[in-house]
Amino acid sequence: ALWCLTMSVTSTRGCLLDLPWEDILVPHILCHLPLQQLLSLQRVSKSFQSLIQLYLANMRCFDSSQIGPAIPRAAFVNLLKDNEVLQQLALQNCSDWLTDRELLPVIGQNHHLHHIQLKGCAQLSRHALVAISLSCPNLRQLSLAHCEWVDSLSLRSLAVHCKALEAVDLTACRQLKDEAICYLVQKCTRLKSLSLAVNANVSDVAVEETAKCCPELEHLDLTGCLRVKNDSIRVLAEYCPKLRSLKVKHCHNVAESSLSILRSRGVELDVEPPLQRALVLLQDVVGFAPFINLQI
Repeated sequence: ALWCLTMSVTSTRGCLLDLPWEDILVPHILCHLPLQQLLSLQRVSKSFQSLIQLYLANMRCFDSSQIGPAIPRAAFVNLLKDNEVLQQLALQNCSDWLTDRELLPVIGQNHHLHHIQLKGCAQLSRHALVAISLSCPNLRQLSLAHCEWVDSLSLRSLAVHCKALEAVDLTACRQLKDEAICYLVQKCTRLKSLSLAVNANVSDVAVEETAKCCPELEHLDLTGCLRVKNDSIRVLAEYCPKLRSLKVKHCHNVAESSLSILRSRGVELDVEPPLQRALVLLQDVVGFAPFINLQI
């Protein structure tokens, strides 16, 4: 696609660039090209450079994975310096270069953001989450997985200012305890998806409060939450009729006695029933596969 555009401008002396930029080229042509190719296109001519700058200023979605995780800091700042209309921002696994200094200006000038992905961005601080909460009142989806800098204070700010949240990923945010999770779900009652995975501080208290405050909940990830027990799973079954999936792998205090209620409703679980699990183990270890009916 990049080659075709380049050839069109060189063979027809710029007729492509004669098309209306804001009405045709930006919304109907450039949007179909990968970001990496668009950046390369800037080198064709000064006119193309101006066109791409216009596109970047009007871009609604920025995903760093289209360029690669090792974006030079200065390049990232330059890419989004004129953009005030972003709706989706994905910067997952940019821990090598992304800090508050690069992120905060982008957040501060983009008040229409409703999807933000910061998974694995380890060099940020609580100031980043506070900035998001103050600048993005319409935020609906936020991933902070493996961001251990997230603390109770910054999460409270998010809860107060972003009540339209529908999906939050707090996987491995190990500073968070029950109190912070409870405050979040009390304020953000529209939550449909929540991950509290890999957090040994999360207990039945947080799970029960989530169940009671978020009746629209569809997906809950409690993988590795060692303090979660059967009682909260029963409360979850009682208060969340729309629940579609629950992850409780490595929750050693959660047994089939509570999971069977959800299983009978067709909720997708990431652990097999005890009997089937035993049969599969027997099949793998002893080699009795031809004689075992796994549908028992």
